[in-house]
Amino acid sequence: MSVPETTAVREAHKFDEGALQNYLANKLPNFTRLVSVRQFEGGQSNPTFLLETNSNRYVLRKKPPGQLLPSAHQIEREYKVMSALGSTNVAVPKVHILCEDADVIGTPFFVMDFVEGRVFRDPLLPGLQPSERKKIYDALVETLANLHNVDWKAIGLNDFGKTENYVARQIARWSKQYEASKTEAIPAMDKVMAWLPQHIPTGDEKGEGTTIVHGDFRLENTIFHATEPRILAVLDWELSTLGHPLADLGYNCLLYHLPRIDDSFNGFGNVDLAALGIPSEKDYVQTYCERTGRNATAELPFFVIFALFRLAAIAQGVMHRAKQGIASSARAEEIGKLARIMAERAWELTGSA
Repeated sequence: MSVPETTAVREAHKFDEGALQNYLANKLPNFTRLVSVRQFEGGQSNPTFLLETNSNRYVLRKKPPGQLLPSAHQIEREYKVMSALGSTNVAVPKVHILCEDADVIGTPFFVMDFVEGRVFRDPLLPGLQPSERKKIYDALVETLANLHNVDWKAIGLNDFGKTENYVARQIARWSKQYEASKTEAIPAMDKVMAWLPQHIPTGDEKGEGTTIVHGDFRLENTIFHATEPRILAVLDWELSTLGHPLADLGYNCLLYHLPRIDDSFNGFGNVDLAALGIPSEKDYVQTYCERTGRNATAELPFFVIFALFRLAAIAQGVMHRAKQGIASSARAEEIGKLARIMAERAWELTGSA
């Protein structure tokens, strides 16, 4: 059976399905046979597949083939954090298996439940009523607040990341990743990489206010109930770690600072959000602050710039893989072109342009 937004497995990502079937035997409930494997169109970093079995549907996430950038494609971290969050009020798919043996299908992978529901690709939520849009965004910010309120020590994530110098380490990491995957010169990116270390918020060196950080928390990475404004699952935890919660909030607020670019990344631009029922940035942030007890006003502008910088580095990595011919998505080169747009917008927001 086919599922919307899946395709036949792309040539660059094919693997031995017989070997996978043998491996899954006795590891999944009531599993006897792998019926079909389809590839999800999404997943710019880690190839993602729908597994139809004799008894259930599952999702397999794996590392891409080829030579990988250091510390990228951390599916092991995805598995670990989702396992830990399974006991909290943060909705995640149930995970079943982590296979770190690359000999099975060519790269490490993990298997989790397939969660059926609505995935909203366009943040303007076309087709919904204003009251529905308001509830969708309220559920989104509530889930983000719930994540940042989790006692990460109590659920066994003490070793999930360092707490000190999170922002400084992130800037260094993504600068290095960007340089390693650069395919063309982007002057604005060079300027932003020099600006960020000089404007890190105070307290970063001590890890004050550390929480679990998702790293890619946005509407498209959630699955909503088919009819209710309720999140059933948060996906794509590859970039999760322990760190500053405003990194997630700043990333969430990017839409308020970006134009309607194209189908791959749509900002709010000059849209009348109130008429659509979508909260303003001020209201969205205020709701987050009320639910977490944090004051985000002073430091949020830095984290919006940081989010743009990091997204530019990620887009550059997608472009690099596209030119190598191992990208996870057929639209990778289109996504990769966003690196320049993000970098230039980040530099503009610093006020130095």
